[in-house]
Amino acid sequence: MIRILLADDQPLIRSGIRALLEAEDDIEVVAEASDGREAVALAAEHRPDIALVDIQMPGLDGLGATREIVADERLASVRVVILTNFGLDEYIFAALRAGAAGFLLKDTQPEELLQALRVVMGGDSLLSPAVTRRLISEFVARPPDAVAAVGMERLTNREREVVALVAHGLSNDEIAEALVLSPTTAKTHVSRAMTKLGARDRAQLVVFAYQAGLVAPRSAGRP
Repeated sequence: MIRILLADDQPLIRSGIRALLEAEDDIEVVAEASDGREAVALAAEHRPDIALVDIQMPGLDGLGATREIVADERLASVRVVILTNFGLDEYIFAALRAGAAGFLLKDTQPEELLQALRVVMGGDSLLSPAVTRRLISEFVARPPDAVAAVGMERLTNREREVVALVAHGLSNDEIAEALVLSPTTAKTHVSRAMTKLGARDRAQLVVFAYQAGLVAPRSAGRP
C-alpha cells in the first residue's frame, strides 16, 4: 500500500485528487494539509511514503515544506513529489535543489499521476517530459562544473555509463536491457553511484550528470 500525504491549499483540488487516488487498490491518502507548515507536521505524524505537495500555499510554501521534510532525518523515508500549476524554471530547479523526488504539472493525465506515484514508490525519481526538457535546456549554456566533474571521477566506468543512462531518462529495467545486465545489477550500480556522489535520489543524479558534463544536453535522448 502506498501511503500518501496530500498538501494543497484548495479544498476542491484536494478532494478531486483524493478521490482519484483512493479509487486505486494500492494507494491510501493518510492525511491532508492546507499549507506547508501543516504538511510538515502531518509528515512527522503519519510518516507517509510520499508527500504530494503543491508549491504555492499560504505561510510556508511547498518548497519550504519540501526542504524541512528532506532535512529531517526522522523523515528520511518520505519522498516529496511536487504537483503544481506552475511549470516555471525557477520552481523546477528550486524543487530539485530542495530534494523533491518528482515534479509534475496539474495538467498531467490521471493515469500518468498514478504511474508517477508508483515509480517514485519503487525508488525512482519522476519528472514530467516538459520539466525534463526545461532541465536539459538549463544546462545547454552552462560549462561543466569542476566540483561535479571531480565527483564523477569517484565512479567506475560502468557506474558512469549507468549514470549517463539515468540522465537520459532510462529506468533500471531499461538500463539493464541496454547494457545487457540483470535488473538487480543495474539497480546496484545506480545505488552505488548515488552513494558515491551523495545524491539523495535519481533526480539529483541527473543534475550531477549534466553539471559534470557527463551528458551533453543536445544528446540527452528522451524529452
